[in-house]
This record gives sequence, structure tokens and C-alpha cells, in this order.
Amino acid sequence: MSGPLTGYKIIEIAGIGPGPFAAMLLADMGAEIIRVDRAQAVRGTPPSTPAGDLMLRGRKNIALDLKSPEGVEALLQLVEKADAIIEGFRPGVMERLGVGPDVCQARNPRIVFGRMTGWGQEGMYAQAAGHDINYISLSGSLAHFARAGEAPVPPLNMVGDFGGGGMFLAYGVVCALLEAQKSGKGQVVDTAMVDGAAVLMTMFWSFKSMGIFNENAPGTNLLDTGAHFYDVFECKDGKYISLGSIEPQFYAELMKLTGLEGDADFAKQMDQSMWPGLKIRLQEVMKAKTRDEWCAIMEATDVCFAPVLTMSEAAAHPHNVERKTFINVNGHMQPAPAPRFSRTTPEISRPSAHAGQHTAEVLRDWGVANVDALLASGAAKQA
Repeated sequence: MSGPLTGYKIIEIAGIGPGPFAAMLLADMGAEIIRVDRAQAVRGTPPSTPAGDLMLRGRKNIALDLKSPEGVEALLQLVEKADAIIEGFRPGVMERLGVGPDVCQARNPRIVFGRMTGWGQEGMYAQAAGHDINYISLSGSLAHFARAGEAPVPPLNMVGDFGGGGMFLAYGVVCALLEAQKSGKGQVVDTAMVDGAAVLMTMFWSFKSMGIFNENAPGTNLLDTGAHFYDVFECKDGKYISLGSIEPQFYAELMKLTGLEGDADFAKQMDQSMWPGLKIRLQEVMKAKTRDEWCAIMEATDVCFAPVLTMSEAAAHPHNVERKTFINVNGHMQPAPAPRFSRTTPEISRPSAHAGQHTAEVLRDWGVANVDALLASGAAKQA
């Protein structure tokens, strides 16, 4: 491993969605991540091929029974050697298991304890179940992913789970690790997806305070598909292209390459009352050519243009191929680590592991006592 986090040791308590994504980001940057799965998750000898969940890449996997005192003690011995631990249970679960922040910091005062929940560690929703769609609803984000007169459309689960959750957890852990280098003390990082999704809306709160964003009229504003020059358009072949020609010089290039230069109506770019009609006219222009034909005209120009690609198309696009934005690891095409560094180059150190695949190896390498006894009792399980 050669990424900028090489040398840091982090324990990931197995979960789903944003927790594994945060661990993946940290592992991509070179941290040694040990994922701790439940002993019950081990299903015999694992297949020779890597696990299918690409977010599990870059780390080893052990299986412990955290409902047994021996399993808890084994985890706490790992905590003694770790720089951070991350978990994604509802508030109080780790405490009930006997591995909450107070217990872990008693064993290792420098440890950073990263917590991931949807609603946060306190508040009226704290103990309620939820998913991305609920978190971005309460954050004031989802309401604004809507076209005029239509219902909001959830943007996959990227804003809550991954943008507002996993990325903020990884960022918070790294911030706390930096602070611990100065203070010698760890701390708890309380990451809530509702909080992160709210922070992602900061620019729109700015627009609202400046009086240039109407929160009660979604789909009519500059960046929410209200403008004719900032939207996706269907082409002759049923495929789509995207335009973001906001600045005057970029809009002028759009007018030139679409043959609309000199049109008196299109010249009124920022007249919001004109936008609906101009969008209809621009859509008619875009449907006169295929996506590939528009690419030949607009790609790599200052129109602020890109074809709307599927995942497979994106992996094959020449720009992404040149930058190696997507890479193939053990037969699985996937996004490469990001961002990039001039010296400490991130890399995927290993493919996704199966539950319990490295239990004995990791426990011995990290100096846990009585490994054979742990395996014999079932407190730890080797796949």
C-alpha cells in the first residue's frame, strides 16, 4: 500500500451501505482496514473468487461473536492496536455489546471512534429506522430534486448514504486522526446522514438568502432543470445529452453550435419567463440529431456539454479510459480510487474478502491472545 493513509490501522464493524463505503475510501487511501463481521456470517469455506460487493475492496475480513465475552475481549485487543474504529449501528448498540466509546477509549485513549447513523446519536428520530430517502427528505434536500409540477425524484441513494453519510464519516475520521496527532487523545465522530445531506445543500441556502432560489417552486430555478440551458435533452436516437451553458461565453458557444445564434428570443438568456418556451424549442433542435452526432459537434468544447452515459458506457469513454477512472480488478470493472496524489498514489490493495476469510491471520498478526482457543470456542470463526 502506498496511499497517504498508509500506516494507519482502522477497525470496521460490519454494516451495510455508507459504513462500508467510508471504509473503502479509507482503504483506497492506504489505511489498513480490518472488517469485523459476525461469526454467523461465515458460511463454510469461501469460494476462490472475490466477494461480489465491490465496496468491501482493500481490506481483510475477520469474524467474531460479539455476544460472547471472549469475542468482545478479542475486539478490544484489536482496539488497543488501532488508530480508529468505525461502526454504523443505531445509538446504544455498541454500548450494549460492551464495546462503546468509553470502553474502547479506556483501552486506547488515542482511538478515534467513528459513528454512522441516519438521524444522529440524539433527537426525536434517533432510535427510528430509516433509509436514504428518509434522511434526505428531513434534511431539506429531496424536495428540490424535482421538475416543475412533478413529484421529487430520489437521486439513487447517493446524497444521503454516500455523499452525506460515508464521505462525511471518512472525512470526520481523518480530521479526528489529525487532531489526535497533536492532542494525543481520541474522540467520538458523530456522523448523521441527515446532517451531511443538509451540509451538501449549503449553496442553495446561499441562493435562498440572496433571493435567487425559490424553494417553493422546484424545477423553475437555475440548477434544478428550470433553465433551458441547464438540463438533459433527448436526442434523435432516444439517448440523452447534458448542457450546463450558464456563463454568457458558454451560452454563446451553445447558440453558435446549435445554429440559434442571433435568435432574438434565445438572446434573452436570463429572462426566467422565457425559459419554458425556450426549453421546448431547444429540445426540438436536440432531437434533430443523434447523441453521437451532438458529441461530434460539442464534445470537448466550451458549451459545457457531455453525453449522458450508462455505467458501462462511462467505463469505455475515451476521456475516462485515458485517466483510468475505471479499473478492472479480478474481472470486476469498478471506479478507481479518488482523489489522486502526486507522491502517495492510492491503489486497491486487494479484492473484496468473504466473511471470516482472514480471521486467524489477522488475530495473530495483531497480537491477540489465545487465538486457537477463540477459534475452538466459536468466539472467532475462520472461513
